[in-house]
Amino acid sequence: MKISHNITWHHSSVTKKDRHLINGHKSCVLWFTGLSGSGKSTLANAVDRALFHEGVRTYVLDGDNIRHGLNSDLSFRPADRKENIRRIGEVAKLFVDSGLIVSSAFISPFREDRELVRQMYEAGEFIEIFVKCPIEVCENRDPKGLYKKARKGEIPEFTGISSPYETPYQPEIVIETDKMTIEQSVENIKIYLKNKKIL
Repeated sequence: MKISHNITWHHSSVTKKDRHLINGHKSCVLWFTGLSGSGKSTLANAVDRALFHEGVRTYVLDGDNIRHGLNSDLSFRPADRKENIRRIGEVAKLFVDSGLIVSSAFISPFREDRELVRQMYEAGEFIEIFVKCPIEVCENRDPKGLYKKARKGEIPEFTGISSPYETPYQPEIVIETDKMTIEQSVENIKIYLKNKKIL
């Protein structure tokens, strides 16, 4: 994507560090990735609520919600999936710059796309959370009935069925939602944030 030569980046008079100081915590993106039905949105919202109740400034970006608005013009073909993730990376970066901890819950199936997003951030600001769950369990959950439709061929390019999901090589955090409770999962993420002195 080419950037016009007729635009100039304007630096804010209030810096990200200024916002960290007034918030009492650093900012980052918690990038939840995993199969449909693995529990990404549920976990992202649980983390968001737990941090919010501790006075942390937070926000959740959810895949389905974003496709209702900002990315409503995109399909699920590979090129559009790539653009979907690029846009989300840019939006999440704005939230991080504003001093928030933003939880981003997207399948984001391709390693290359996730790595391109990681490169948008300063070191330590992009925290990849692999929400690991066997596809059999995800299919049994099937909260939106998508796997049934995919198996019938009604949904083309469905991740895990007719389109691949590329497991992260070295995620910062792995949460196995078929083995851990929501409470345990949230606590593990909070411990990571505290150990990294983000909280």
